[in-house]
Amino acid sequence: MKKSSAVIALMIFVTGCMFQKPDYLKMITATELSRIMQNEDIFLVDVHTPQQRHIKGTDLFIPYNEVAKYRDKLPKDKNTAIYLYCEGGPMGNAAAKSLYELGYRNLINLEGGAKAWKKAGLEFE
Repeated sequence: MKKSSAVIALMIFVTGCMFQKPDYLKMITATELSRIMQNEDIFLVDVHTPQQRHIKGTDLFIPYNEVAKYRDKLPKDKNTAIYLYCEGGPMGNAAAKSLYELGYRNLINLEGGAKAWKKAGLEFE
């Protein structure tokens, strides 16, 4: 009984770690992103597959699982802030990992994705 409890506790710990935000990725709320977009010219990328309605001001659509194929469309400066979103968040995390592996270091994902954007009453194209 004690052995199975220890195994279950270990599984919960390991599973929880897999869902933690990586240290190379910053999360941002829809309200924060909207405020930044009103004051700055940002590089905003929709990574959801299949394509969805885009947030107004989106610069590029890149499927989250094909980031490397679109290298030529990404900023040359690897320190440029790249804001990502998908429908709910996970595809943005996956795209961020690919971008990080390509050398990009200023990665921001919209927490809750396009669903959070819509819930906040913000505009789509």
